[in-house]
Amino acid sequence: MTKIIGLTGGIGSGKTTIANYLHSFGIPIYIADDEARKLMQSKEITVALENTFGEAIFENGILNREKLAAIVFNEPEKLEQLNAIVHPVVKRHFENWLTENNKASYIIYEAAILFESGSYKKCDIIITVTAPLETRVERVIKRDKTSRELILKRIKAQWTDEQRISKSNFVIENSSLEVAKQKADEILKILAITQKH
Repeated sequence: MTKIIGLTGGIGSGKTTIANYLHSFGIPIYIADDEARKLMQSKEITVALENTFGEAIFENGILNREKLAAIVFNEPEKLEQLNAIVHPVVKRHFENWLTENNKASYIIYEAAILFESGSYKKCDIIITVTAPLETRVERVIKRDKTSRELILKRIKAQWTDEQRISKSNFVIENSSLEVAKQKADEILKILAITQKH
């Protein structure tokens, strides 16, 4: 039976970097945010988004993610509406992907809102990636060319590190990539040991 490793962390914590590092050891990896982004272009989701949020979030028939983000990160109930549209589709997509990767001992399910979405309940092991707040904000500004204010709103909409850590088996502190990789190596060793039993 394939074991699911849930990998999470707040925006800018570097969880995708860690996910890709673990993937380099041959562990299949599902990056929920990337898949959700692709699936959001599907007819099923775009129709539901238009019905819920109106035509204003589209430009020339293409979803404008910035406009959508500006709406949902200002109003918690709008974020809930968005999640109610996207999550079930991603969940179905992941289940199909899992079936295709059922020969692997472990797979990694990487999601920013692993706990908020309830996906953590399906995981056998949970790893949380953390980093200092300022480091996270700087990383996201550099990556998304967005404002500090919008990033802080997104951070506020997610669980805190304390909440995530309280429900995790392992924590990777990622202020320095070298230290984070060493911790990831330790976790892999532990998992390899449990795998042999």
